[in-house]
Amino acid sequence: MKVLVTGAKGQLGTDLMNELEKRGIESIGVDVQEMDITDKEACMRVISESKADAVIHCAAYTAVDAAEDNVDLCRKINGEGTRNVALACQATGAKLMYISTDYVFDGQGTRPWEPDDSRSPLNVYGQTKYEGELAVEELVEKFFTVRIAWVFGVAGKNFIKTMLRLGKERGAVSVVDDQVGSPTYTYDLARLLVDMIQTDRYGRYHATNEGFCSWYEFACEIFRQAGMNEVKVTPVSSDQFPVKAVRPANSRMSKAKLAENGFEPLPTWQDALGRFLKEIEY
Repeated sequence: MKVLVTGAKGQLGTDLMNELEKRGIESIGVDVQEMDITDKEACMRVISESKADAVIHCAAYTAVDAAEDNVDLCRKINGEGTRNVALACQATGAKLMYISTDYVFDGQGTRPWEPDDSRSPLNVYGQTKYEGELAVEELVEKFFTVRIAWVFGVAGKNFIKTMLRLGKERGAVSVVDDQVGSPTYTYDLARLLVDMIQTDRYGRYHATNEGFCSWYEFACEIFRQAGMNEVKVTPVSSDQFPVKAVRPANSRMSKAKLAENGFEPLPTWQDALGRFLKEIEY
C-alpha cells in the first residue's frame, strides 16, 4: 500500500509520516511547496503520478480567529482545496481520508455529537471545513471523514505549550471553563488513522482521546502533571475572554462508531498528556 499525506509538515502530518514509516508502509508527504491544494491541476498531477492507494488529507487553513478576516483564503484552502484533492482521488481510484473538525457543529447541548448529526458551523473556519466535507461526500466513493478536536503534538504550536510558557512567564493564567471537549494527542491519532486507512470501513467518524474536560480543567491537569503547582489558574467564562471567532461550547464527540467498526479506542486524554510531557522540553 502507498499513502500520500497532505500537510505533512503539520502537527498531525508529522506524526502520520512517522507512523507510516514505522510500519513499513510506503508514504509520500506533501506540503504546499510540493502540492498547492488550491491548484486543481497540481493536485491531479501529483496524486496521479504518486500512484497512491490512499490520501490522508490534513492540509488546511486552521487559524480560527484570522479566518474571520480572511474568508476567501480560508474557503479557497479548506473548501475548494479539498474539492481539488477529492476530484483527484476519484479520478485515480484512491481512498480519501479527510481530517475535519468538531467546529462543523453548533456546540449546543451537552450530549456528545454523533458522526451523522446535522452540521451547523458557528464560524468561518467551521463553515469552510463543512464545505470540504460536502465536497468529499459528493465526489468520492471511498472516503473517511474523521473529525478531530483539541489537538496537540510535538510538532507545532498548541494549548499545552502555550500554558507551560505562560505559566513560567506569568505564574498565573485565566482559562475558559464553559467549553468542553477532548484533548487529543496526534501520536495516538496517527496510529488510529493508519489502522483505519488500511480498511474499507468508510464513512464519517469521530476520533479523540477518551474523556471530556473544560479548557480550565485541562490547564489545571497540565500544571499538575508538569509539577508546576505554583501556577494560579483562574476559570473565566467565554464572555470574559473575547475572541473573533465564536467557539462551540459543547465539543464532546461520540466515538462509539470506532468501536463498532473494530477500531481500538484511544487512551484517556490524561494518559496522553503525561506521555506528551515526556516528549517535550519545558
